[in-house]
Amino acid sequence: MTATNTSPGTTPVPDQDHAAPAHRHLGLALVVICVAQLMVVLDASIVNVALPSIQRALHFSAANLIWVINGYTLAFGGLLLLGGRTGDLFGRRRMFIVGLGIFTGASLLGGLATSEAWLIAARVVQGMGGAIAAPTALALIATTFPEGPPRNRAMGVYAAMSGAGAAIGVLLGGVLTSALGWRWVLFVNVPIGLAVMLAAPRVLAETDTRRGRLDLPGALTATAGMTLLVYGLIHAATTSWGDRWTVAALVAGGVLLVVFVLLEARTREALMPLHLFRSRSRSTAYAIMLAIGTAMFSMFFFLTLFMQDVLGFGPLKAGVAYLPFALTIVVTAGITSQVVGRVGTKVPLMLGTALGASGLFWFSQATSQSTYLGGLLGPMLVTAAGMALCFVPLTLSAVAGVRRHEQGIASALLNSGQQVGGSLGLAVLGTIAVQTTRQQITTAFQSLGPAAAGARRYLGSAPPPKNAAIPAAVHQTITTAYVHGYTTAFAVGSGIVVFAFLLAALVLPRATPRRAEAGVAELEPALA
Repeated sequence: MTATNTSPGTTPVPDQDHAAPAHRHLGLALVVICVAQLMVVLDASIVNVALPSIQRALHFSAANLIWVINGYTLAFGGLLLLGGRTGDLFGRRRMFIVGLGIFTGASLLGGLATSEAWLIAARVVQGMGGAIAAPTALALIATTFPEGPPRNRAMGVYAAMSGAGAAIGVLLGGVLTSALGWRWVLFVNVPIGLAVMLAAPRVLAETDTRRGRLDLPGALTATAGMTLLVYGLIHAATTSWGDRWTVAALVAGGVLLVVFVLLEARTREALMPLHLFRSRSRSTAYAIMLAIGTAMFSMFFFLTLFMQDVLGFGPLKAGVAYLPFALTIVVTAGITSQVVGRVGTKVPLMLGTALGASGLFWFSQATSQSTYLGGLLGPMLVTAAGMALCFVPLTLSAVAGVRRHEQGIASALLNSGQQVGGSLGLAVLGTIAVQTTRQQITTAFQSLGPAAAGARRYLGSAPPPKNAAIPAAVHQTITTAYVHGYTTAFAVGSGIVVFAFLLAALVLPRATPRRAEAGVAELEPALA
């Protein structure tokens, strides 16, 4: 078996100086690993396009609809480090199959959902399965493929699958929702997951198990703390900031997160080794990724609702509408990976965050009369370019100067920050959007009087369809209120990315091109 380095408080990664054992089915092994990764990655985006259909079918409120996304991302991001640790202790192939089994079973249950609570619970369990499968899938590349060109090619294909997941997700979600219904964005995982689980024992070798323990207190306090914070923020949208349950959830969440930090400081095998935050470059990279995740996850959520509820796009058309965004990310990320070694990480991060903030602010100028070409395509391309400029420099900054056996956890912390930031962003910006919309509609109802009586059921749900049996003036007023909620969220998101720009410009140390070039060469092993 491949030798590994371990130390207290780290998630071990295979020693890249030792070649992986020879396998007869390397091509099939790569297919199995990459298909599993694609499933996990695209499941955060495949549901986005189906959200309006889910909302109508299960009668979700605007506030609770956020949990369809957040249930998955919170569980995935909160348990990602623990999932990687299970593979180190109990065998990566075994836990890879276990994670896929949980993910696949939850997908089936989610597709059968008949209520809000049922679907949200299934999404949480999906995230738990993904948190086990994703880190073990990446580690299996290093233990399956020999060092050199075979491993480099495998890592390149894996990275392409990870990068294409979001784009494939929105397109596939549109196709499935239009052709078969929203339930199939979840059902589609079942045959694929079963096929991968059956193939895995035949093409992947098991890794050694080792003695050690899981940091369950750390995982539970971190995940519970984040969940309570998000719950409190979302609950404020339907009640108020002074509501006792809102306050109790926010306070309890904050206390649990403080407990988590104290536990990590005293635990030998901590999920989050605190000494990794001593580097200003690494800590700044984590903060920037948290800010980007906070703003960008929300962008997908509100943009999908805008295209379907305001522009009247069907799920398929909405999915296709995201293709320019995805293509811009792929092209820009490829260019960035080629030039970052020559210009360093600071310049791309400053340019990327500046473009991201500009794109979100541009989105905030949309109105209920905006069109896709005239109001959305431009900011979509600018925002996509900004995001793509940030990904490689952030990864390089996160793993720069980290000991080889800690590179995996340093990179995983960056990914966890993105997922957690996305959950917080949806909670905060979703609350802002709902409260803004409610205030606008309440004010409008007072002035419209009896004419608005038939439209009260749209308060806190979604804009009325174009053929709704309500006066045209009332329809326009309600739609405008929802758009104002979306654009307010975009404006706040832009401000958050401006903060990320200030971090990149004023706090992030300048990495010399020579050091960045060396980091590019180490990037693939670091991701394992």
